[in-house]
Amino acid sequence: MKPGMSLIKHYLQFKDFRAEEYAYLFERAATVKKRFKNYEKYTPLVDRTLAMIFEKASTRTRVSFEAGMYQLGGSVVNLTTGDSQLGRAEPIEDSARVISRMVDIVMIRTFEQTKLEAFAANSRVPVI
Repeated sequence: MKPGMSLIKHYLQFKDFRAEEYAYLFERAATVKKRFKNYEKYTPLVDRTLAMIFEKASTRTRVSFEAGMYQLGGSVVNLTTGDSQLGRAEPIEDSARVISRMVDIVMIRTFEQTKLEAFAANSRVPVI
């Protein structure tokens, strides 16, 4: 672990969670979904921001993450490799250090697992 970095729980592949963690996640998802369907206001992510980084475009992924953040009271910053220097003129490690200072969680959709892992290794916030 790098100096100054705390132990952060990233979700980079299926094996990153244990069976109990998946069970808890699905239980919480069912509770949140029920509240939403019953029009109960539930905004635990107020003042929280998700950075969505897309190297590989995906309509369903973007809409599901963005809608979920808004429904839970959060906000999103959407970045694509076409409108940023991410991974091109700016090393991914530098991008991770800077972006993770400004948001609470990062979601990345990329072609290469190694890019995801490099970003997570240099992030101050959870990466999925």
